[in-house]
Amino acid sequence: MHRGKGMKFVGDSRIPAERKPNIPKDYSEYPGKTEAFWPNFLLKEWMVGSVFLVGYLCLTIAHPSPLERVADPTDTGYLPLPDWYFLFLYQLLKYTYASGPYNVIGGFIIPGLAFGGLMLAPFIDRGPKRRPTQRPFATGFMLLSFASVVYLTWESVDAVDWEAKEAMGAIVEEAEIDTNSDGFKIYQENGCINCHGDTLSGGAAAPSLIGTGLTPEEIANIAKNGQGGMPAGMYKGNDEDLVKLSEFISTLEAK
Repeated sequence: MHRGKGMKFVGDSRIPAERKPNIPKDYSEYPGKTEAFWPNFLLKEWMVGSVFLVGYLCLTIAHPSPLERVADPTDTGYLPLPDWYFLFLYQLLKYTYASGPYNVIGGFIIPGLAFGGLMLAPFIDRGPKRRPTQRPFATGFMLLSFASVVYLTWESVDAVDWEAKEAMGAIVEEAEIDTNSDGFKIYQENGCINCHGDTLSGGAAAPSLIGTGLTPEEIANIAKNGQGGMPAGMYKGNDEDLVKLSEFISTLEAK
């Protein structure tokens, strides 16, 4: 049959004869269930965001960030710690098969498997049911991950001496020190520098010697008889040098 002779075109029932624009129904057709995005919904979002912003600002003012002193690469007693949300990974690196020669396992493989499993959970458990009890794989994996993070974080927090950690990073006052003076040389010769530091600002093992408010006699007594964590007999020099040392320390004042 030739084209145009005896052929008849019929309409397809799957295609509407009249094309209508794909415009959703007006929100007013669903009273109590929907609302206009502008300004109703957006105004509510702004109000909630403002409340959280004001609360966050109040929190930062009341509890400012705990800044620490300038990093000292020579301080081998300092204990570095990551932020709290990384403590579980930090704790993981303390175990035998996740540290040392196995750092790759603890740093990349185990976290990669855990986070990869969480990302793949929706694709593995593709059931239509929504209740957590009816989706055992996704629910179980999520609970296991949550419990692991909580446990490792708790173990890491419990193992740290937080008072000592705070003392290690405390910002201390500095003073102008005459390193050519006899007092400083005696300070070095008697090993005081090992605990109190070359700037006499102290550290994890000993307090700062700047601005102590003590008299030379009191400093000399502490050097001989000890005090607190400092045992007696740490000073090994003679009395004449002790006088120079105590006078040197008593004159140190913060800038």
